Amino acid sequence: MTMPESLIDRVPVVPVVVVDRVEDAVPIARALVDGGIPVIELTLRTPVALDAIERIATEVPEIFVGAGTIVSPQQAKEAAAAGAQFLVSPGSTPSLLRAMTDTGLPHLPGVATVSEVLGLLEAGYTEMKFFPAEAAGGAQFLGSIHSPVQAARFCPTGGISPANAAEYLALPNVGCVGGSWITPPAAVVARDWTRIAMLAAAASAF
Repeated sequence: MTMPESLIDRVPVVPVVVVDRVEDAVPIARALVDGGIPVIELTLRTPVALDAIERIATEVPEIFVGAGTIVSPQQAKEAAAAGAQFLVSPGSTPSLLRAMTDTGLPHLPGVATVSEVLGLLEAGYTEMKFFPAEAAGGAQFLGSIHSPVQAARFCPTGGISPANAAEYLALPNVGCVGGSWITPPAAVVARDWTRIAMLAAAASAF
C-alpha cells in the first residue's frame, strides 16, 4: 500500500536510537528536537524500548516517534499500542506487512535485494528501508538500481556515518539515511544531552 505521507522526506538523518535506561528516553528526544531533528526511531532491542516510546510520545509531543527493528507481527501491535507514530522493519514478510498495515501507521519495510524491492513495489510500497546498507552494496548498489527501478525510494540504514552520509543523500532515490552516531552510547551514559543536540544539529545540515 502507498503511505499517505512520506516518511523519508522529513529530515536528512533519522536518529536510530537504542535506549537501555527508560529515564534517558525523554532527555534524548528533547536533545534531538533542540538540535533540529524532530524525528526518532527507537529500536525494539532492549526490554525498556516500549516504555521509552510511551514516555516520549507522552512527554515530547513535538517529536515524531517511531519504533524500529520490528521483526514480528506482535511487535508491530505492541509498538502501536505504546504510542509509536511510525514503524520500521529490517526486512519484510507477508505477515509482517499485514501486521504493520493493520496498525494504520505509516511504515518502512526493509529490503536488501532487487527482488525484495520489486515485491514491495507490487504490494504498493514506494518507500523502503535499505538494510544493512553498507553490507548489502552501499551507495553504489542504490545508484545502480535507480534506473531500472525508478519508483522505489529508500532510507538506507546500517553502516551509515558522517563520512558517507552525503554520498547516499546525493542519490536521486534516497530521501534520508538512518544513523546511530547522533546518540553515541558514551554520550547517553554520561547524560551529555548537549553533545547529542550538537550532533543532531550537524546532521540536520546534511
